[in-house]
Amino acid sequence: MTRSKMKTKPVRRRGDSFSLALVLVFTGILFLLLSGVLALTTTNANLTQRYNEYYDSVAAAEAATEKVVASMARDFQSSGVSGVDGNLANYGASIPTSAEVSDWGSYQFNDPSSGPNATYVTKLTPWQYTNLNWKYTGFKGSNSTYRIISNARNTASSYGITSAVKQEIQLAAIPLFEFGVFYAPDMELCALNTDFTVPGRVHCNGTIYSMPNQVSVTYAGDVTAAQKILPTKSPKDGSTWSRTLGTNIYQGEHDWNASSLNIPLGINNNPTNLHALIEIPPGSEPTNSLMGLQRYYNKADLIILVSNTNVTATSGAYNNFSTPVPWSNISSFVNTNASFRNEREAKTIQATQIDVAKFAANPTYNKLSSLLGHPVLILYVADLRTQTSGTESGVRLTNGIALPAAGLTVATYNPLYVLGHYNAPDTTPGSTNTGAPASLVADAITILSGAWQDGNTGTYDTRDASNTTINAAVLAGIVPSNSSYFSGGVENFFRLLETWSSDTLTFNGSIVALFPSQTAIAPWGITTYTAPQRLFSFDPKFKDNTKLPPGTPMVCTVIRSVWNIAQANSTQ
Repeated sequence: MTRSKMKTKPVRRRGDSFSLALVLVFTGILFLLLSGVLALTTTNANLTQRYNEYYDSVAAAEAATEKVVASMARDFQSSGVSGVDGNLANYGASIPTSAEVSDWGSYQFNDPSSGPNATYVTKLTPWQYTNLNWKYTGFKGSNSTYRIISNARNTASSYGITSAVKQEIQLAAIPLFEFGVFYAPDMELCALNTDFTVPGRVHCNGTIYSMPNQVSVTYAGDVTAAQKILPTKSPKDGSTWSRTLGTNIYQGEHDWNASSLNIPLGINNNPTNLHALIEIPPGSEPTNSLMGLQRYYNKADLIILVSNTNVTATSGAYNNFSTPVPWSNISSFVNTNASFRNEREAKTIQATQIDVAKFAANPTYNKLSSLLGHPVLILYVADLRTQTSGTESGVRLTNGIALPAAGLTVATYNPLYVLGHYNAPDTTPGSTNTGAPASLVADAITILSGAWQDGNTGTYDTRDASNTTINAAVLAGIVPSNSSYFSGGVENFFRLLETWSSDTLTFNGSIVALFPSQTAIAPWGITTYTAPQRLFSFDPKFKDNTKLPPGTPMVCTVIRSVWNIAQANSTQ
């Protein structure tokens, strides 16, 4: 008998089923987690892309507003507010283009008030004289505020994100004499032997080179330069005497790469071009042109011209120079026979001399005012006589301790000499008690103390000075440093010809150097005078536009008062 074979049936255990279930559960969970991670990653990528596109659109909108601001700034610097307002309707058509940056070809730029391919530009405030929204506090000026808004959208994107940027700018014309010191060319300073304080707010359209020699220079107000502020001497300074850097003390802001501040002339504000402000205009130039409006000749109420053969006097551009002024009306205060030696120029000065006291006295002043139809606030004098190799024309003011109450500006294209105290109700050295609104405008300005004697033809060491006070805004030229000599710096802006060692030169006002001198071109040197004690201060009255000197020029700037990312499609 044979034994049959039996098949063994596998036994499924309960634990195996449970393990399989767990695997399936965990697999499902892992799948869900992976799906979530992938979804989250995708969402984050989308968000990142949206953020990037948003900020790229913000950058595009900002570029659109910046293009308009740049155009407005250019027009304002060259043509003033009238140039901007006359072009206001055209700024909105200015948008970034692919020719400038290829990326801009993918963007649509919208004016939120009208439509595509435009930027929103509007004037918010009328032209008015108010406080300025400036980092540098305490300034007033004539100004208007403008709003510029751009909406930008990347048309190549599926997100359709529109971003908006709003800017508000203040176009401001600031009285030039609100600055304690203003230089259009490079400004240099190298105080010697004694500490020196630079009064008031300082601005330079070039570079400031401030290297006091072993002493300190204190800048009492904010200091700005369109280029740099450096504690070194200028590379153009050709002087060979050694100097050791002292200390520069800044009591306010001191910023370089600041905006240039320009007079709206319609030409390049190169310092050489600015000499035209004091020149007699060509006959073909309209008095209402940009340059014509800024010339002191055209601003004058009374013009006196001295030629080889005669003296003529007329009214100014305000009535088309139509009123002749007889010699009898000016003979009491005009002298064409003044002559004295200028050792710096190494020439005899043949000067037209104005006796300020006789000019301001009655009945002379009242007769002139009656004849001209209003008071003489701006007097322009030019000595046009032919010069020899040993002579030089000039204009000199004498007896100027008191001015007409309404103020006086004296302007000339010649070098100007001021003999004795000027506009000084208090002649105590260091007094800041100033008189009437006053300015002196010339090719160069030389101070002759009250002790000056024309008959003394000796060198400076035979000319002992006396304490002298000058209270005025002064606008004149300098002889810039070159490879052979030093300009003399701010401390030597006033030219001197006497021994001042124990005497004080008190000055309250504003110092403005706009151009290289074209007549008085002899360089600064230490052999034509000894330095005074300098007590220089800014006249705070010049912060009040009702007390500014007659004919004060204005300089233009653009002040950014608002920048923000705005709500799209809104003009607010």
